[in-house]
Amino acid sequence: MSNAYPPQGPYEPNQNSSYEPSTSNAGVQPALNEPQSNPASQPKRRSGVGAAIAVATVTSLLVGGGAGYLAGSNATPEPRDFQNSLNQPVTDLVEEAPDGSVEKVAAAVLPAVVSIEVIGQRSAAEGSGSIVSSDGYVLTNHHVIESAADNHGEITVTLNDGSRHPATYVASDVNTDIGVIKIDGVENLPTLEFGNSNDLRVGQQVVAIGSPLGLSATVTSGIVSALNRPVRAGQGGGESSLMDGIQTDAAINPGNSGGPLVDMQGRLVGMNSVIASLSSGGPGGQGGGSIGLGFAIPSNFAQRVANQLIESGEAKQPMLGVQVNVMGDASEGAVIADVQPGSPAEQAGLKQGETIIRLNDRPIESADALIAATRSRDFGETVTLEVRGTDGELRTVEVTLSSE
Repeated sequence: MSNAYPPQGPYEPNQNSSYEPSTSNAGVQPALNEPQSNPASQPKRRSGVGAAIAVATVTSLLVGGGAGYLAGSNATPEPRDFQNSLNQPVTDLVEEAPDGSVEKVAAAVLPAVVSIEVIGQRSAAEGSGSIVSSDGYVLTNHHVIESAADNHGEITVTLNDGSRHPATYVASDVNTDIGVIKIDGVENLPTLEFGNSNDLRVGQQVVAIGSPLGLSATVTSGIVSALNRPVRAGQGGGESSLMDGIQTDAAINPGNSGGPLVDMQGRLVGMNSVIASLSSGGPGGQGGGSIGLGFAIPSNFAQRVANQLIESGEAKQPMLGVQVNVMGDASEGAVIADVQPGSPAEQAGLKQGETIIRLNDRPIESADALIAATRSRDFGETVTLEVRGTDGELRTVEVTLSSE
């Protein structure tokens, strides 16, 4: 059962920040202090000659005191052997890195990460990707490869060994920002193993790999700083994507888009897609760099969509069968604007005007949160909704999501 949602505005938790896809040519996307000392409480500092004299006075006192002490001491300093490290042999590096170290993860994952360049008729883009099959299928973002759709662009992939290969656009989905390309004329490529993103924990260490600002094979590390972040990012032309994001403080910059976020066993747990930036910094938002707020698409979701794109060329998501009001007055939850006839929502007795405030054990704070949470479930899965009726009364409803 397909579901239509009304056009939705930017996700703007803060008017002074913005979301932007992390390609090197991506524009600013829909928006997301240390206390300063009191100048009056600080002693005024003198500048110019007075300051120079003060420093010189302190220096002379220190030198004079030291000299006086040595002159009055009867101890004779013991001679020291002359040392010159320039003439010493270099020290060998440590032995092989232990399992679970960033070094070990990077060595295992880098061969399966590629840099992607796309030259379209009107635009160009750079990003990253993960090799997911030995015959050349690569998982990346829609916004990295969209200009190559319908054979309107040329894709070049650079492998970790430096070799460059042409690639073919397979399919992509603007709503989820997931896409697939295939490297031409290759075989026996190294691949990434998928990890279970449902098992991720806040505080867990992760590693991001990609080509930020065109610098291929760049490795950064950090932690999972939050889970289940509904993040909406503009895709141009009035379209936008919505992810149930993994938030990480691993440095992600323009060009990291489509690259892998992996756990400390080197398993793909997310696809780096969006960064939060305090300002655009210039045309296209390319001046906005990492501030420790990056977002990745969970690997379980990306794997499902990628398989659909390869097999049928399009992606479908589990649906409740409701339209939600993005301009609702409710302080929490998703307000139902309409219930589609014959949908799972209608069969469960949901009604227009009611507000969904929880899906299973997950609080629902907005329309985007409901959409992201629903997409993250499985086709045909039964979920439990907590609903506030138009009379203010709470009730619990079980809904079986659409099966196709």
